[in-house]
Amino acid sequence: MNVGQYFETSKGRGVLATADGDGNVDAAIYARPHVFDEATIAFIMRDRLSHANLQSNPHAAYLFMEEGVAYKGIRLFLTKVAEEKNTERLFGLRRKEYSEKNKAGDHGDGVDLFLVTFKIDKVLPLIGAGEEVSVR
Repeated sequence: MNVGQYFETSKGRGVLATADGDGNVDAAIYARPHVFDEATIAFIMRDRLSHANLQSNPHAAYLFMEEGVAYKGIRLFLTKVAEEKNTERLFGLRRKEYSEKNKAGDHGDGVDLFLVTFKIDKVLPLIGAGEEVSVR
């Protein structure tokens, strides 16, 4: 599976699950990830619970359910490898409604943003007995 191509061509909704160092779990709606290569993705985050959890536990899971009636999609098992705060790279990656503001140098409402980068440890189908999907 080509992860970049998958997210370019698939429409749907995603959920990022994280847990803090004590195992307290959170799940939050997240847009499709930014795909850097077949083993590396990133999400732009505000400093909320998901981001806070990743400070003490670098592991996360991202579930993406494709639009439609069937239960179709993928699950990504992730490990945080890097984080950037308010960088030009982050602002350059922002999608749609932010693109014109980015060009004008307006990077937001003064709220800190983080580009959190993950390595993909495993890809599984949305539903199934756990047959790993190849990402190479």
